[in-house]
Amino acid sequence: MTTIIAFPTLLETFFTDRLVRQKRASPHTIASYRDTFSLLLRFTQQHLGKAPSVLTLDDLDVPLLSAFLDDLEHTRGTSARSRNVRLAAIHAFFHYAQLRAPSHSGLIQRVLAIPSKRYDRTPIAFLTAVEIEALLAAPDQHRWAGRRDRTLLLLAVQTGLRVSEVSQLCWQDITLGTGAHVRCQGKGRKERCTPHG
Repeated sequence: MTTIIAFPTLLETFFTDRLVRQKRASPHTIASYRDTFSLLLRFTQQHLGKAPSVLTLDDLDVPLLSAFLDDLEHTRGTSARSRNVRLAAIHAFFHYAQLRAPSHSGLIQRVLAIPSKRYDRTPIAFLTAVEIEALLAAPDQHRWAGRRDRTLLLLAVQTGLRVSEVSQLCWQDITLGTGAHVRCQGKGRKERCTPHG
């Protein structure tokens, strides 16, 4: 006999068991998924008149989720890229639900088939040598804070580290001298080692 797992329980274990314990997702990912489901639950309550505590998995069908994604774009002014981030959170939840709610396999497969929206990607722009020089000249070298800022900017320019990576560095993460490098935890909690010169 198959045990039916209530949607609120499934959503809770998705966050506590799947994201936190199994995947060890970053706080940024967890916050993004939380925000997605907060928006979705509000939207669902307005459109179905049901409180989140009484929702079922069947309530989250393709027409409702498609209407939610459309609402994000047209009412809230969300970009196609941000819409895709919200859809990725929904897909992650339904992937998790596949093994825990097999009686809903048809619904789950239909939701997982909702495609991401295409959008034009902006080419990555690089700073010119003149722009880099201007950026490095901006901090006041006569003040401690200015020397610190210039050092951080120079580190970012030479290594290509993200702002979040630079801001999380400790002195132990930097090796000077022969084989100089910076070790950091990058996007997706991947550790990387970047040479600098």
